[in-house]
Amino acid sequence: MTEDSKVIAVNRKAWHNYSIDERYECGVELLGTEVKSFREGRISFPDAWAEIMGGEVWLRSLTVAENPFSSIFNHVPDRKKKLLLHKAEIKRISRKVEEKGYTLIPLSFYFKKGRVKVELALGKGKKSFDKRADIRDRDIKRDMARESRERIV
Repeated sequence: MTEDSKVIAVNRKAWHNYSIDERYECGVELLGTEVKSFREGRISFPDAWAEIMGGEVWLRSLTVAENPFSSIFNHVPDRKKKLLLHKAEIKRISRKVEEKGYTLIPLSFYFKKGRVKVELALGKGKKSFDKRADIRDRDIKRDMARESRERIV
């Protein structure tokens, strides 16, 4: 992301549940009423994931709230959304997902030059002992930083 982008939502639990290896910036194919809901920040994606079907990447389990002002022309809140990537990137991602057991997870949604983008990541699911080790390392770093600040003062 750059300075000219406006963050809509961030998936903080993804960093806790997955070890992230690669990240990609993708466009999202949306309907007009969905864009309005994105602008208002009315999206939910705690368990969202992406899959590759027929050479295309689809985002699943992303809920975009209906716009109350759009009457009968509203969208379906839980429909799957097509992600826009280059064919070479899709091939590279599909090889890794099939061979090595990676999962495609959305990390964040943001506006870039007026268009909705998603930061998609290739990640492997962490086991519970991996999560505990990360928490332990984070606590140790925090304690070391606190001690170094106390010594300086």
